[in-house]
Amino acid sequence: MVASTQPLANQAGVRILEQGGNAADAAVAVAAAINLAEPFSTGIGGDCFCLFYNAKDKSIRGLNGSGRAPAGLTIDVLRDRFGISGDEVPARSVHAVTVPGAAAGWVDTVEAFGSGKLTLAEILQPAIEMCEEGVPVGELTSPFWRDGAEFLKRTTPNAHELLIHGQGPLPGQVFRNPKLASTFRKLASEGKQGFYSGSVADAIIEAVQSKGGLLTHADLAAHTTTFDDPISYEYRGHRLHECAPNGSGLVALMALGVLEQLEKQGAVGDMEHNSAEYLHMIIEILRIAFADARQFVCDPAFHAVPVEQMLNPEYLKQRAALFDSTRAAIDVRHGSPLGGSDTVYFTVVDKDGNACSFINSLYHGFGSGIIPRGCGFALHDRGALFRLDPAHPNCLEPNKRPYHTIIPAMVTKGGDLFMTYGIMGGYNQPQAHVQVLLNMVLFGMNPQQALDSSRICILVDEEGVVAVEEGVGDEVVARLRQMGHNVKVERGLQRSQFGRGQIIRRTIDEAAGMQVLVAGSDPRSDGQAVGR
Repeated sequence: MVASTQPLANQAGVRILEQGGNAADAAVAVAAAINLAEPFSTGIGGDCFCLFYNAKDKSIRGLNGSGRAPAGLTIDVLRDRFGISGDEVPARSVHAVTVPGAAAGWVDTVEAFGSGKLTLAEILQPAIEMCEEGVPVGELTSPFWRDGAEFLKRTTPNAHELLIHGQGPLPGQVFRNPKLASTFRKLASEGKQGFYSGSVADAIIEAVQSKGGLLTHADLAAHTTTFDDPISYEYRGHRLHECAPNGSGLVALMALGVLEQLEKQGAVGDMEHNSAEYLHMIIEILRIAFADARQFVCDPAFHAVPVEQMLNPEYLKQRAALFDSTRAAIDVRHGSPLGGSDTVYFTVVDKDGNACSFINSLYHGFGSGIIPRGCGFALHDRGALFRLDPAHPNCLEPNKRPYHTIIPAMVTKGGDLFMTYGIMGGYNQPQAHVQVLLNMVLFGMNPQQALDSSRICILVDEEGVVAVEEGVGDEVVARLRQMGHNVKVERGLQRSQFGRGQIIRRTIDEAAGMQVLVAGSDPRSDGQAVGR
């Protein structure tokens, strides 16, 4: 089974499964196909992360395909040479372009987790054909593509590579991208060298340096993927697995840990789904978790992230003490555990029960807006998440990876895969991970119901503001405001900030001797789930 935001990308994944590939092989095929169908959200010019569940030994391994800052970029350089002030690297600027890690991540996913039955060229072939033949643009894909058209035209002389006659496509228009097909062919035939050296690398460096950026060929050549043990937390028999920092999956784990402490203390009782009391509790545990994550999550190669201490029951108990069941705590400060939007998510489960939870992103729509000439993709702006305070663990430093919002997830039960899932959307992702999991664990929803349900999203970049999705009752919104929450109700296309998720749940029918897969695909996108 394959679930993604784009039906035709699903078909690429299914084709690979039918040719004998496994979940990891199919996931890479889907990643490449979505690059064509949704280039404002994702692509080979961005970063990726994945979790792979091996059904034979029930192990889960994590892959970190995020890129590093240029070796010549420092806080002092930004301040002194480029006159940049503020607390963070400016979003969408050339200085927010870190090394794109997706290309290496795709190759390494196939080499580390793939079936070994298919070559990378065979896995990328469906996407290459789609690039040349074209795909019709989806109903919900089109408005976001069109919204980014003027930004691209202002930012890059190569905007035409991702537009149709200078405009974002209308629903149903067929978009072709032969230049992206050429990039994929180079990756397929030459491996990582086909992206991080040669003509593609030349085009990347020329595009960045023409705007004053400091990325070099040496930065590209030095890039490596890392493999990290996932971090996890068990709540009511369901163990949620997330990628280790520099990813932000720790937010979801901490929130579950604080909730468990509140339940032990009797601070929260049985609550009605999406009632004011329930949503207040969700908002507050997430605020507590974000306060710590925004302070401590960073590239662990530069600064130790105290994951074990942050998930320690005693520390979670301390953090749970901040919860007030009657009032909002708008300004939550981080604790001292040391003792002292745009993204695509997709997932695949193969016939053997292996699963790949995969996420690929440019960060903002079309990322930096910089398109390397003749390559057919945009470069991301993930470096915008670096802090410009040298005392902060997530401060900008040469060759460092920034705090990352994109996080694939998996849930196991008794060691067996319960579900593989993810919900994209910037800082919303761990918030939606928690809400969707609780929809299933506490309220017995199936995957589609869990995704359909209205959600909340703390707007991390708007202090004290919480977005509430249409569908939550007016009386609930009024009660949240009485409790002190600064609520913004979002409708229509603005609902995209609540994420676009995919779920595949797996069970085993012992009598029939086979696995049973049940999936859901988020109604906030053009996606679907498809089995074979």
